[in-house]
Amino acid sequence: MEIRHLLTFKTVVEKGGFKKAAEYLGYAQSSITTHIKDLEATLGAPLFDRIGKKVVLTHYGQQFLPYAKKIIDLHTQALNMSDEPIGNLNLGISELLTIERIPSILLEYKKMHPKVNLSLNSLDHKDISSKLQNGVIDMAIIIEQEDWPVSELYCEPLKKEKMVLISSLGNKEDLETVLYTEESCCYKSLLENYIESKQIKVEQILKFQSIEAIKQCVISGLGCSLVPYFSVKDEIEHNKIKSKQVDHELNASISTYLVYHKDKWISPAMRSMITLIKEHVKSWN
Repeated sequence: MEIRHLLTFKTVVEKGGFKKAAEYLGYAQSSITTHIKDLEATLGAPLFDRIGKKVVLTHYGQQFLPYAKKIIDLHTQALNMSDEPIGNLNLGISELLTIERIPSILLEYKKMHPKVNLSLNSLDHKDISSKLQNGVIDMAIIIEQEDWPVSELYCEPLKKEKMVLISSLGNKEDLETVLYTEESCCYKSLLENYIESKQIKVEQILKFQSIEAIKQCVISGLGCSLVPYFSVKDEIEHNKIKSKQVDHELNASISTYLVYHKDKWISPAMRSMITLIKEHVKSWN
């Protein structure tokens, strides 16, 4: 059953015949006849009695007419749905970004689109791709190495991040104790390669689950770490920690990416979030 067949049926009734319906719709009269025959074949019952030059609705046609009109109305409404962002939007966000950059974006988005239900998922370095492919999250904002992008995902680099080696003001930069944010941290390997290239002897490795814990431990003199500059910008500017930019000494770079599956439908809610993120990127340090 096609919408065009229902429209033809409705027009024949309203205009009082096949010829007038053909003139109104811009079809050949034979096309009108074909539409009605196809519709009758689908329904398994005649819609019109052909009496001389007149066509009159059968009893079945009279019963079917209100349903046809309702289907046409629903189809029209569906084609003219509001483009207002509504519904659910599930975001995956690297833990570091939830602390430093994302809160202001989320606050602005909620004010703009109160009808959207936002859900945040903290992402582990290892399960980003699977969550996107399985539909657990609609899109992600993540920090990853430059060679990370996966073929089935749309990965747009938003900003290349400066990496800094941080240590306490009172300690030498000897890296005897190294602090990692997590086992699967995307820049853990960069620090390991840096240590190896500099032939630095590491006596102890400590693992933490948050960047805030690392910052406080570095300030107290517990050890050193490698982190994106934006995550410690305030501490550096307020002279709480010592830093050294090491991008030129690393074998890879780190970027913040916008990611979603290539086959994902971009809903109005998702489109608006993407636009807002890109606006905020302009002010990222």
